[in-house]
Amino acid sequence: MRRNSWNDGVAGTNCAIPPGENWTYVFQAKDEVGSFFYRPSLGLHAAAGGHGPIRVNSRPVIAVPFAQPDGEFDVLIGDWYNMDVKEMRGYLDRGRDLPSPDGILINGLGPYAADFTFKPGRTYRLRVSNVGTRTSLSFRIQGHKLLLVEAEGTYTLQKHYASLDVHPGQSLSVLVAADQTPRPSYYMVVSSLFVEPKLFGVANVLYAGSGGPQPPGAAPLEDLSSHNGYNRSMEQARTVRMNLTCGAARPNQQGSFRYGLITVSRTLLLRNGEAEIGGRRRCTVNSVSFAGAATPLKLADHFDVAGVFTVVPGRPEKRRPSLGTAVIDARYRDFVQIVFENRLPSLQTWHLDGYSFFVAGMGWGKWSPDARSTYNLVDAIYRSTVQVYPSAWTAVLVSLDNEGMWNLRSQSLDRRYLGQEIYMRVSQGSSEVPDPRDELPMPPNALLCGKAKSWKIRRA
Repeated sequence: MRRNSWNDGVAGTNCAIPPGENWTYVFQAKDEVGSFFYRPSLGLHAAAGGHGPIRVNSRPVIAVPFAQPDGEFDVLIGDWYNMDVKEMRGYLDRGRDLPSPDGILINGLGPYAADFTFKPGRTYRLRVSNVGTRTSLSFRIQGHKLLLVEAEGTYTLQKHYASLDVHPGQSLSVLVAADQTPRPSYYMVVSSLFVEPKLFGVANVLYAGSGGPQPPGAAPLEDLSSHNGYNRSMEQARTVRMNLTCGAARPNQQGSFRYGLITVSRTLLLRNGEAEIGGRRRCTVNSVSFAGAATPLKLADHFDVAGVFTVVPGRPEKRRPSLGTAVIDARYRDFVQIVFENRLPSLQTWHLDGYSFFVAGMGWGKWSPDARSTYNLVDAIYRSTVQVYPSAWTAVLVSLDNEGMWNLRSQSLDRRYLGQEIYMRVSQGSSEVPDPRDELPMPPNALLCGKAKSWKIRRA
């Protein structure tokens, strides 16, 4: 969303689209080439579906760092609950965790229902996204290697994997060669990670001309599942690195931006937690559980409406856990470090709208400034969604080159519903209307609601 948080589609920047009406998002696909997806963003709506893939392709003049595949498939994977969204809200509102999911879906279909047809000797690009509610998943194809080539808009150092972990909200691309002996079918297997009981989603990988799929139930699931350990998963994550030698959206090489040589101007330390607030279990960031406002924060900032949000320092404070509509002020063009510190026993996944960031480091225990000596300051993967393991930390580096009000949130829908999100206002610190070269003006079709409903749209 280059220069355009107006079209970000979250409650802090946009009014909800009224029932029975429509609204058109307009944005420029400029800086990222790769695999993404769309989904609803209010409450737990995404748990009911409504998501789909987005492919951003490079311009013809920009070389792709692999041979043109013979075909592409979008593969949306995710956990699934048989209960409806109202029931899920009931669990969370009563202070209970959601139960284990009921299954794993592949492209919205249950076990053995989805088919992918390969022609022998061809190579295919699979764009895989975890669109589920909260479960980390392992992805693999029986008898085939996965060549990782891209993750959320960045080409990766190419490496073969037997299986790949895909955490909630993450997307990646793999190349798969149809180089096995043709037979009725192989199996694409998606298994749950870090939860019990283990669940499996299975699809059929068919070789053209070899007949239909094998009977359901024939997949050797245990042989195809990944190990369930956090150590193994973190070690795999550290191997996902940026391909420095190729271009992506622009002709220059991805590695031409030498992020490791830039001085960090500020460190934000975001510590997630849980607390009982007002008699209700909530999730927190630095002891503040996000409370949605009737007026989108972007509109309140634009129209100078007071009392809608509170600016917080972006570091843990000695305070009692409380509700709040928290915003971190950040200066346009700064280069900042964001450290996510997870002291809870479950894996977290975080996403920053409007940006990608360099995933510089991960480690166990509490983060300290000395951890920088362990960072990858050369070819860290550049993506927008990152996992934080239990009792661990993840550090990312981001160049704040995109003005606007940007949502920073948990990609586990239950934790976000309970308040694990925050906003970051990136600005030049001036009360003047931003220069359109830095931030676009409010669009003429902007919806107004809450305290901003009576204001007229201010045009540049």
